[in-house]
This record gives sequence, structure tokens and C-alpha cells, in this order.
Amino acid sequence: QVQLVESGGGLVQAGGSLRLSCVASQVTFALFRSVTLSWYRQVPGKQRELVAAITDAGATNYADFVKGRFTVSRNNREYTAYLQMNSLNPEDTGIYSCNMGNIWGQGTQVTVSS
Repeated sequence: QVQLVESGGGLVQAGGSLRLSCVASQVTFALFRSVTLSWYRQVPGKQRELVAAITDAGATNYADFVKGRFTVSRNNREYTAYLQMNSLNPEDTGIYSCNMGNIWGQGTQVTVSS
């Protein structure tokens, strides 16, 4: 019954920015604020890979290819995780999904044109 819904994907030119959001529902505040929230990327022909994560305490982890360009954050009061994506390049193209424990969102498509 817990759901995660991503939004904010779209088509952008290289060098542009997008801000992805992931809103959780049917989850208590106490639980939401206690879990790690993660963003993953799926590219055709490749395994799903971790892009960024943020713990309950606010500690962050990033894949090497996004360090310095992406920022993961969370707003527990709004039950939301964010992924700010700057300086996008075509290799960032993929389906981005958020994760909380064993719960996954449906994913949002990010396409970066050259």
C-alpha cells in the first residue's frame, strides 16, 4: 500500500538541468524519516545502478559519474525525495526511479539531447 511517485523528468538539452521529485504516500512520518531514500537509473542493455542516496541523518552517497553535478535531498515533512540534476549530458539519459526499502516508484524518463 505504500507508494512512491516520481515526477520531473523530461527532455532537455546537454548542459541543462532537471529536478526530480519522489513523493511517498501511505507511510507514517516516523517511518519515512527513518529510512534511506535512493535514486536509481535504468539504461537499456545495462543493469540498474545506484545514482544517489540520502540516509535518515542526511548523509549522502553518489555514483562517481554524477558527483559535483547532482544533489540528492529530502523533505520529510513533505514525504519527498529530490534529485537536482545539473550539467546534464546525453549519458545521463535513462529511467530514474526512487527507492525506499523494498518499495519502488514507477520511474520517470530523463532524456538529454546533444
